[in-house]
Amino acid sequence: MSGRFEYMNIPLLDLKAQFQPLRAELMAAVQTVCEEQGFILGPRVVAFEESLAKYVGARYAIGCASGSDALLLSLMAMGVGQGDEVITVPFTFFATAGAVSRLGAKPVFIDIQPDTFNLDPAQLERVVTSRTKAIIPVHLFGQCADMPAINQIAKAKRLHVIEDACQAIGAGQGGQRAGVLGDTACFSFFPSKNLGGFGDGGMITTNDQGLADALAMLRVHGSRVRYLHEAVGINSRLDALQAVVLDIKLKYLDQWAEGRRRNAARYDQLFRAAGLLDRVTLPSTKAGNFHVYNQYTVRVSKRDELRAHLKEKGVGTEIYYPLPMHLQHCYQDLGYRKGAFPLSERAAEEVMSLPIYAELSDAQLTYVVEMVADFFNRQ
Repeated sequence: MSGRFEYMNIPLLDLKAQFQPLRAELMAAVQTVCEEQGFILGPRVVAFEESLAKYVGARYAIGCASGSDALLLSLMAMGVGQGDEVITVPFTFFATAGAVSRLGAKPVFIDIQPDTFNLDPAQLERVVTSRTKAIIPVHLFGQCADMPAINQIAKAKRLHVIEDACQAIGAGQGGQRAGVLGDTACFSFFPSKNLGGFGDGGMITTNDQGLADALAMLRVHGSRVRYLHEAVGINSRLDALQAVVLDIKLKYLDQWAEGRRRNAARYDQLFRAAGLLDRVTLPSTKAGNFHVYNQYTVRVSKRDELRAHLKEKGVGTEIYYPLPMHLQHCYQDLGYRKGAFPLSERAAEEVMSLPIYAELSDAQLTYVVEMVADFFNRQ
């Protein structure tokens, strides 16, 4: 590295850099939908559902309004309700546990593996009870949880498995993509995701026809025939504007994922060259996993001071996530206390995500690492 620091402004995510090369193609598709006047569900949504199902290798894909709703609908389709229990991790975005709570069920937490931040299957069996109905492993930051181990336990205990793949579209494990590793898989198309729309959107994939039929019904107020309702569903439909944008972007997803993987490898190289491995713990990829780096998340001491330094130097960062679910105010009634999940709690104190989007230049990556080194050299 040069050691000469010329100020750069590097946001955590630059959506304009992704949009500009696709502007004409995307805007033409949006205009087509506006002219067709078919905004809700319809053939454009069906086309994207088919594209996404083919991409992940699933038989069915059901579009919905968000990744959060994808989780909720999956639980509803599996019959999860009042008094049931669903096992997941406390180190995740709120929607994972929130979907469980909205149905009157209870989220039951177990700790993470410290290297991947994902659910530790070794802790599953001890929390399974007669009320347990499902497991939600989260593929955090773009890397799949240990699905073979999770599925083995789920099969033995007759539990449903819902992949929270909201951060992991395109990720893989053992030659299969996230989306076919559980009974259902839930995807988010929030703009910051690797496949992001122009607003909210979500998708559920499954190989189970019964679940697919139930999901399609539940997303439109529990109706198969207009104004006739078989169940109390919700209003959660993917709109055609998002569908055409996402269908176009899907063609570039693998290219963008390779850019993120290339940048992650370059970060690893630069951090090693800077002699920072005693200060910065780099992301780890499990053997057999294909990591798509929705986030490049490191662990550091003095994180908040480092973030302030990087902000001053123009580098955007974020903390995903600063407070585990079991310590959130709304979950006080679950009875968990600080210290219940030490690995999740420690992660929340140490993690920091750095810019990783495919459009970053080598000079920008180098600058980020130089600014991290600059901070520690001042200590």
